Amino acid sequence: MALKKKDVLKLVISLALAGLLLWLAFRSVDWKAFVDGLSVTRWVYLIPFVVASVGALVFRAFRWQLLIRSTGFRPGWLTVWDANNVGNLANIALPGTGEFIRCGYVAGKEGYGNVLGTILMERIWDFLAIMVMIVLALVLDQGKFGPFFAEHVWAPLAGKAGFSLWWVVLLVVALIALFFWAVFHYRSRVRFFGKVADALSSVGRGFAAFLRMERKGLFLLYTVAIWIMYLLMCFSMLRAVPDLAGLGLEDALFFTCVGNLASVIPVPGGIGAYHYLMALSASSIYGQTWETGILFATLQHEIHAVIILILGVISYARLSLHARRQRKAAEAAGQQA
Repeated sequence: MALKKKDVLKLVISLALAGLLLWLAFRSVDWKAFVDGLSVTRWVYLIPFVVASVGALVFRAFRWQLLIRSTGFRPGWLTVWDANNVGNLANIALPGTGEFIRCGYVAGKEGYGNVLGTILMERIWDFLAIMVMIVLALVLDQGKFGPFFAEHVWAPLAGKAGFSLWWVVLLVVALIALFFWAVFHYRSRVRFFGKVADALSSVGRGFAAFLRMERKGLFLLYTVAIWIMYLLMCFSMLRAVPDLAGLGLEDALFFTCVGNLASVIPVPGGIGAYHYLMALSASSIYGQTWETGILFATLQHEIHAVIILILGVISYARLSLHARRQRKAAEAAGQQA
């Protein structure tokens, strides 16, 4: 499918931002020290890292299947698994597109809006999980993690010399509210607003389906399992890097929080943003060299990306073969009729 002009523009901007963040992250790296660190990496810890990475994806597929079924669709787990994998693959190239692609695979055009609402619910729960983990990290060691969040998260939002990004946030919220009002007020008179209103209504129905979902306790259990897998991924990689091997689960919890904050920045696959923030955390909090932080971030990010790539290609091939068989079966049925 050919990319639209807006998609190309979005991709170019995302790649430019990723390039800038990569340059900031790697500009002062001592490559000899980086290679030396790579040579002493304990690769055996990649085994639990890979197991936890795949485990997180498995639990995500189970959780999303539970949400989708609350909308009336009954996709099999393998279909949901493949759709998730293809969506993750698409997000590496163009952030955000994967969410729409995976909806199409499980529901088609018929229930697209309803299923899209389940993704919004997923994102809300992931956001709540990140907030809980940040609070937990602060409670476990306020003296260590508090200054980092104050300096590198809160301070940029608070701004300097009277300027605050909160004013920008407030303006954006006001503009969104105005747009929604215009959509529903003029939907019968403006065709574009009518289409947007229909789409929002469909998304709202899918969003509300969570309230009707059975087995909410199982949904919560899947959510906890997903984030335990992320925590184990980070802990395994800490053990793989000798200079960070002495850190504990509370430190892995902190790095997991920082890594997920990096995912908010709209760059392909978190490239650059993840590396910069993880290296900044390792150097500013734990007194490690920038090279050690970059090594840790690169191993964790790139190995996970390879897993996403492999699973995405396999799932895309399986879905394509399944669609081809369905077309042939439909053609054969038409000829017999």
